[in-house]
Amino acid sequence: MDPTGNSSPKISACIISFNEERNIRDCIESVSWCDEVVVVDSFSQDATAEIAKELGAKVVQASWPGHVAQKNRAVDEASNEWILSLDSDERVTPELRKSIESVMQAGPSYDGYYISRKLYYAGQWLDYGGWFPEWRLRLFKKEKGHWTGVDPHDTVEVQGTTTRIEPGGNGEEAAVILHYSFKDFSHQLKVLDRYTGIQSGELYQRGRRSRFIDLTLRPSWRFIWTYFLRGGFLDGLAGFHMAVNHSYAAYMKYARIWEHQEGLCSVPEKENLVPEADAPKTDGTPKTDEDGK
Repeated sequence: MDPTGNSSPKISACIISFNEERNIRDCIESVSWCDEVVVVDSFSQDATAEIAKELGAKVVQASWPGHVAQKNRAVDEASNEWILSLDSDERVTPELRKSIESVMQAGPSYDGYYISRKLYYAGQWLDYGGWFPEWRLRLFKKEKGHWTGVDPHDTVEVQGTTTRIEPGGNGEEAAVILHYSFKDFSHQLKVLDRYTGIQSGELYQRGRRSRFIDLTLRPSWRFIWTYFLRGGFLDGLAGFHMAVNHSYAAYMKYARIWEHQEGLCSVPEKENLVPEADAPKTDGTPKTDEDGK
């Protein structure tokens, strides 16, 4: 109960997924304290949907329209006043749960709350390079917020006031979202290949073009900014690897825009760019929704 005697606002945890059987259980269990868990699944060909149902989540099967649209779809499916949004490779720490419950019990004073993510990379938690604190608006009032951005880089916009939930600690002991993004370097390269493919197509269709300066100076600046100016070198070799791959992603984004403008390849359809780099398990029979998509 809050000081006025009213019940705490209810929260819906919203998750999108595709072939995430290795992640979905831990993700859902980290938000099992929420009043509702909604999983919008893009017809996974592994056990993702079954695991989510087993854990009591509301599972909605929907074809893939892109990151922004799919996350907005998950919000639309939610029943409660407040949204806590996660990706399948993310976890809410016990300390973050306590912080969110404290906010709700006291009666939220803001319409949205930024939460920092903590990235696990190359066997350690990254503390520098711009990766911590990495503020993301993930807790917001449903009627006030919506997802926007250029796929695959989505962000929440809130029509109202916002503040931060401070981490108050380090690693798994902090009030943060833990992000287990890459299994290894091979997986990271697959993800970067998919993401730069998506973003280059989006930007090209919006009129962006690639110049020589984009192919040369942007990747160099990305490395300098991440490794030197944001202190990535303090994370040791893990920080170096991340800075190099961050730079590589900047190069590939503009290299692929150049491919489009030179007519060397076409922009792929979004429904063919589901958000999972690994080849799905399948018996050869595709799963379809009620419209046959």
